[in-house]
Amino acid sequence: MKPSSILTLVFLFLAVFSKAQMDDKFYQPNKMMKPFEMKISDSVKFPVEDNIITAFIAKPKQKEIKKTIFFFHGAAGNVTTYQFITKPLVDAGYQIVMVDLRGYGLSTGKPTHKNVAEDAQKFFDELSKREDIKNTKIYIYGASLGSQVSSHLAKDNVSKISGLILDCPMASFTDIAAHFSPQYKDFILQTLVSPYSAKEDVKYLGKLPVLVIHAKGDQTVPYEQGKLVFDNTSSGTKVFIESKGDHLEGMMNNKEEILKAMDKL
Repeated sequence: MKPSSILTLVFLFLAVFSKAQMDDKFYQPNKMMKPFEMKISDSVKFPVEDNIITAFIAKPKQKEIKKTIFFFHGAAGNVTTYQFITKPLVDAGYQIVMVDLRGYGLSTGKPTHKNVAEDAQKFFDELSKREDIKNTKIYIYGASLGSQVSSHLAKDNVSKISGLILDCPMASFTDIAAHFSPQYKDFILQTLVSPYSAKEDVKYLGKLPVLVIHAKGDQTVPYEQGKLVFDNTSSGTKVFIESKGDHLEGMMNNKEEILKAMDKL
């Protein structure tokens, strides 16, 4: 989630007379697809209402797949924007399902907090039936804004997955809005509704293993929010990696440490 994108949250104060979610201030979809830097084994299109959501599946070169990871990216761009995270995972032996929810990349429609969560569940249900996925251990990976839908999806599917990875997670939609508009903090806390939030959903993961990655130098999502999510996590099997650099730079600066932790998760 880019600083320039989050700065638009200052306009939240316009929602004076309603319990607003202000979905359009959080999602900045990009339709322009960059070339893939990894081999895509399959692309999937799934109808939801009058729209289509899409995903791309990348398999590692080695025959044996370590884990299958459902990857939900941040607020801006599309799946091709986040290959600096997903390609190292594929290279390390993970099968990656990269999801573009409504409005992103080749997916149609307009994202909202509600339909993003609903679509993620439908897509998860559908793809989990595939032979090349259901016979592997399934993990969910949420990057930045994707931490919200990922935590929610994990909470609702604890028995179907083997772990959750959160990369620079925000505590909630409300928390991140209040952080970037401190002059309206009290007003935002009273008016902005988070229909679900990572800081609450992680309390209901049972013993599900969780990995949280966050940098103290993160200029987009405060480090304290990642720590709050980690501290709230119910699992006794949880790992926190303090990465170097800025927002979502863990895979660039702490790749070996993160991959090692994921292998053990």
